[in-house]
Amino acid sequence: MKSICVYCGSNFGVRDSYLEVAQSLCVEMAKREIALVYGGGNVGLMGAVADFMLAAGGKVIGVIPQALVDKEVAHTGLSDLRVVGSMHERKSLMADLSDAFIALPGGLGTLEEFCEVATWTQLGFHRKACGLLNVEGFYDRLLSFLDHAMEEKFIRSEHRAIILQEEEPVELIKKLAQFEVPTLPKWINRDQH
Repeated sequence: MKSICVYCGSNFGVRDSYLEVAQSLCVEMAKREIALVYGGGNVGLMGAVADFMLAAGGKVIGVIPQALVDKEVAHTGLSDLRVVGSMHERKSLMADLSDAFIALPGGLGTLEEFCEVATWTQLGFHRKACGLLNVEGFYDRLLSFLDHAMEEKFIRSEHRAIILQEEEPVELIKKLAQFEVPTLPKWINRDQH
């Protein structure tokens, strides 16, 4: 893996552990010479991730739509900040630049972006691993929902396994590097109960 896209909140959240794990992730990525691809912002956990990565001597690629640059939330300390025309272009370019994806704690945007790339893996549009850094159980309810959707036959067990999860960055990076994407169709026939 040469690059990992990290999705995370544009707010900080209430727990110091979110920042602590974000910093640990960036230190580990920099140590392994894995570039950070992220949403290009200077606010919240997102801005902190970029700052942590830069402080650790790592490479950072920010991708941000012009509308957010206009709102003055672009990280101006990046040597590689790519300004695009829309959120759709942002997500597409971030996916193209990345070998794997990690979601730290975040809100609707984090969830939407992560679920989209996991769906692209499921559909075979790319063959990239997706992982949740489940800091203090932040994603427990999402993982329970995915298990429920699998039990109700909306997700194959092989596709449920696309979404990896760990509490520690080192372990999640190892899982992402070793993961092999399943090659089977998304769709489940009614007789496959």
